[in-house]
Amino acid sequence: MAMSPQEQAPDPAPTPTPPSDPTPPSDPASTSPQIGGHPQRWLILGVICLAQLTVLLDNTVLNVAIPSLTRELDASTSDVQWMINAYSLVQSGLLLTAGSSADRYGRKKLLMAGLALFGVGSLVAGLASTSGQLIAARAGMGVGGALLITTTLAVVVQIFDDTERVKAIGLWSTVNSLGFAVGPLLGGVMLDHFWWGAIFLINIPVAAIGLIAVLALVPESKNPRGDRPDLLGALLSTIGMTSIVYAIISGPDDGWTSAPTLTAAAIGVLVLAGFVAWELRVPYPMLDMHFFRNQRFTGAVAGAILVAFGMAGSLFLLTQHLQFVLGYDPLEAGLHTAPFALTIVALNLTGVSARLLPKLGTPLTIAAGMTCLAAGLASIALLGGEGYGGMLLGLIIMGVGVAFAMPAMANAVMSAIPPEKAGVGAGVNGTLAEFGQGLGVAVLGAVLNSRFAAAVSVAAVSLPAALADAGSPAERRQITDAFASGLETSQLVGAVAVLLGGLVAAVLLRRAERGDFA
Repeated sequence: MAMSPQEQAPDPAPTPTPPSDPTPPSDPASTSPQIGGHPQRWLILGVICLAQLTVLLDNTVLNVAIPSLTRELDASTSDVQWMINAYSLVQSGLLLTAGSSADRYGRKKLLMAGLALFGVGSLVAGLASTSGQLIAARAGMGVGGALLITTTLAVVVQIFDDTERVKAIGLWSTVNSLGFAVGPLLGGVMLDHFWWGAIFLINIPVAAIGLIAVLALVPESKNPRGDRPDLLGALLSTIGMTSIVYAIISGPDDGWTSAPTLTAAAIGVLVLAGFVAWELRVPYPMLDMHFFRNQRFTGAVAGAILVAFGMAGSLFLLTQHLQFVLGYDPLEAGLHTAPFALTIVALNLTGVSARLLPKLGTPLTIAAGMTCLAAGLASIALLGGEGYGGMLLGLIIMGVGVAFAMPAMANAVMSAIPPEKAGVGAGVNGTLAEFGQGLGVAVLGAVLNSRFAAAVSVAAVSLPAALADAGSPAERRQITDAFASGLETSQLVGAVAVLLGGLVAAVLLRRAERGDFA
């Protein structure tokens, strides 16, 4: 289904075209949204959000099934770690490649391919009889997940015009928070009534419905320039990102200074440096490095990393506080973090955050959102030590901050990249989120561990191990207090980092806007 051409808003900082790629786009209709947007755009958004939600649920739903997997598949601790990590590792490593492929070969085609791969992988996972089969199936689901995450956002950019795109991206962003909140709860309900394989088989009808709906409703779009595929760039980005994500995943268990972690990190850094060097010289780069000369793009990049940093790091700390300090079980902890996600959902579904952006502008909206996120973290650190009541206020303030900042930054990233590169933009956005989340867990977790280790008298550095080594109730109380103190320090460090990052992003974006209108 061809889309009518629409005059695009001028790129805030035009990206220089590589000298050896002078061919202009031959079919603007294939990259530009219709005036007023596609006539079935909201129905299409519902379809792709359903596909996106399924992918995100699989990032968290497996955690509650760990006891069942250990018992029924006779899985070792290492097996369980790979069951969980194979999905996120493959997905993260392929995001840039998936986005670039969608731009070249068609976003609708790869959206359907992603749904098909995800459905087949879910079937194999649900029927797996060994740990190896489940790990392989999860890796296959990760390939489908990478295609879905990049193509869904790229399609949103194509079918909505400038007047509605922010609201649409806000709803798309809401799915991320909803997936976080619903995953553990859905997993718990399914395991109460069915065997562990049901948490995967439930994906199959969703994938089938999504395939039919995408085939019938979603228009095809791709980059009409027809760039030659950057195969070496795809290989380097996949190896580099996979190595970095592996280092982040293995660091907490193997130790941040262990040989496997340092080796994976070194390989990732070196390969990504080679990727940058290659992209600067190749005529048809997968990711044009000239984007980073655009202050709007770099400001949005900085903000996106810091929002993901604050979200993932704080929730990593919060779930430990709820379980280890306040004594909740995992399902109760998930329920008690739900106000954070529900606040984001409420503000985006009602369109509050979308209406705020045109009034304040992107820089102020991001600054306000990041300030709220930092204030929420600080509230949890200072008021949440004695019980859940103090945490509730912080969770709601954090939710307000994410609801304002995340859609504004996703829109800034996507609007700073030419429409024909929407898939690459979505890949960049997804990669930033993965990197920021890993960084948040790593940095704030390291602050917690160092503070805790310095404050306790026993040799163990984890709270359960330290409590097991404690010799008296008074010593156990001292250990718990030390852990709570470490949590407070870590959350305050996260609050300061998020606040500073938000201000930097806002300044860069403001400078870019002033340059536009100079």
